[in-house]
Amino acid sequence: MSETLHIVCPACEATNRIPVARQSEAPRCGKCHERLFNGQPLDVSAPSFKKHIERDEIPLLVDFWAPWCGPCKMMAPAYEQAAAQLEPRIRLLKVNTEAEQQLGAAFNIRSIPTLALFHRGREVARQAGAMGVADIVRWVRRNCSLD
Repeated sequence: MSETLHIVCPACEATNRIPVARQSEAPRCGKCHERLFNGQPLDVSAPSFKKHIERDEIPLLVDFWAPWCGPCKMMAPAYEQAAAQLEPRIRLLKVNTEAEQQLGAAFNIRSIPTLALFHRGREVARQAGAMGVADIVRWVRRNCSLD
């Protein structure tokens, strides 16, 4: 692992280079000065998703969901709690498949909610169906080395 990581700012989408040793010290964006991690999932559009997938060097956990989906609504609080536990080692994103249908199609999302784990631009694991916070965190840790 290199001594620095590229992290995309959730506010302005600038790419920041952060020393690994300082990743957990509430780093701020060099451009807009907002916090790079706030313990909350980030709702993303297709262009924003593409930027995170291409530039973030930390794993990304993506919740593919829709506003009309009952299980998605039930899982939302657990996903938010998981963000508080997993950041800054993992960035949590949310993709509304109703608004971003091309992303759902591009990643062959057939049921929602679907969680997909990406690292350095590649999908490394996928899980369909709603999960509780402990199950989300356990699934991520099982499928992604956080060392």
